[in-house]
Amino acid sequence: MCGIVGVFSNAPVNQLLYDAMLLLQHRGQDAAGIVTMLERKFFMHKAKGMVRDVFRTRNMRALPGTTGLGQVRYPTAGNAYSEEEAQPFYVNAPFGIVLVHNGNLTNAHALRAELFSTDHRHTNTESDSEVLLNVLAHEIERATRGVPLHIQDIFTAVEAVHRRLRGSYAVISMIAGHGLLVFRDPYGIRPMCLGRNADGGVMVASESVALEGSGFTFERDVLPGEAVFIDLQGQVHARQCAPDASLHPCIFEFVYLARPDSTLDGISVYQARLNLGETLAQRVVSTVPPSEIDVIVPIPESSRPSATQLAHLLGVPYREGFVKNRYVGRTFIMPGQAVRKKSVRQKLNVIASEFKDRNVLLVDDSIVRGTTSREIVQMARDAGARKVYMASAAPPVRFPNVYGIDMPTKDELVAHGRTIEEIRQIIGCDALIYQDVDAMKRAVMKAAPKTAGAVPLGGFEASCFDGVYVTGDIDTEAITRMNGNRPRIEETDIDSSRLTLPNHTE
Repeated sequence: MCGIVGVFSNAPVNQLLYDAMLLLQHRGQDAAGIVTMLERKFFMHKAKGMVRDVFRTRNMRALPGTTGLGQVRYPTAGNAYSEEEAQPFYVNAPFGIVLVHNGNLTNAHALRAELFSTDHRHTNTESDSEVLLNVLAHEIERATRGVPLHIQDIFTAVEAVHRRLRGSYAVISMIAGHGLLVFRDPYGIRPMCLGRNADGGVMVASESVALEGSGFTFERDVLPGEAVFIDLQGQVHARQCAPDASLHPCIFEFVYLARPDSTLDGISVYQARLNLGETLAQRVVSTVPPSEIDVIVPIPESSRPSATQLAHLLGVPYREGFVKNRYVGRTFIMPGQAVRKKSVRQKLNVIASEFKDRNVLLVDDSIVRGTTSREIVQMARDAGARKVYMASAAPPVRFPNVYGIDMPTKDELVAHGRTIEEIRQIIGCDALIYQDVDAMKRAVMKAAPKTAGAVPLGGFEASCFDGVYVTGDIDTEAITRMNGNRPRIEETDIDSSRLTLPNHTE
């Protein structure tokens, strides 16, 4: 999962890109990068770390130009510790192209072999984004065949890219001396939207919050399979480049990944989470009578809307029982020190008065490995809770995700191959309530706009819950191969959070 942004403006874009990337920081905290373009020359700075740490005044001054793009990265493939795999990526031919990518190619292994044996192009990292860039560059080269680049050639190249790629991809690229190219996979798994400001500028970004927070007015979502080209005069050209496009956005965006103040494909993330709390209430009542619950406590951050709605419908007090430390950094190991794993207790502290002598219902957005849930339940007991119930606004996570979330292998998933009762015993709570898969889909669908867009909502990519992979090319062998390319984790960087995902409060 990553956050990407591209801007055309009549003024320097370095500050606009920086501000937008701060608004997308929740989508990735491993690395950050910006490329700007002045005439035909690219200027790039990228490094590991968060936006505020990667870019200093001297770096910003070295990024001139009125067109640019940027990315905040959370690695889902390749080497998480290599600065070379920070984006954007660059190739010098044809024309000079830079690219940022959010998603995950499921056929990257086969494409890398094709690039070497057939296209005669070289990739220097394990990143699927570098593979994507080289496929795009090759198809643009084929479409132009040595003549000047025309907009029709760009769309022809994207059509060919769609035919070759499998998986999820929201892409922003910049072609030297020509403009910004944006496209989205034919299922629209990862989000992308477009907006304008009063000065004639155009911005594209992963989430609407990046537009609104940067002074741009949201105009529309980029459609699945669509290509959008923004030329150096600020004119927007768009074409559908996939004949059988259908909108199946990742439902985990609404459960956890996206900011609650964003709207994705017309769906308010906040409203979707309220709806999840509403349907979860029906499940809770059938398991634990509301009279046996003294207080409802969310596990920060993204479970709050669901917990609020749940408390309202059950008529049970809502309380904040955990305080999150927003400044937890990495663990440094000095010579002679033992390796120390990060603990949930470094990130969360209890307000004991909200637990003492009470029956508490904890609400989380999802339960993945179960390690965090187990520790939080124990924290509640240590604070004096009589009984601790746990409710998840999402269904059991039983299958790996292959579309851009660093989801654990199935053996690491606490729900894989286990009954609810077995999971409850592992977590250590007195009752465990999960959302129903179909109810989750209906809840998010309920928040969708009533008027159909150019590509109506066909459903959701919900493979980690239902095991259905919408691209149709995923089997056990493919998952095993992709797991082999998951980011390598070092002992000092172990994070026991629900997912190895960024901290939303940073």
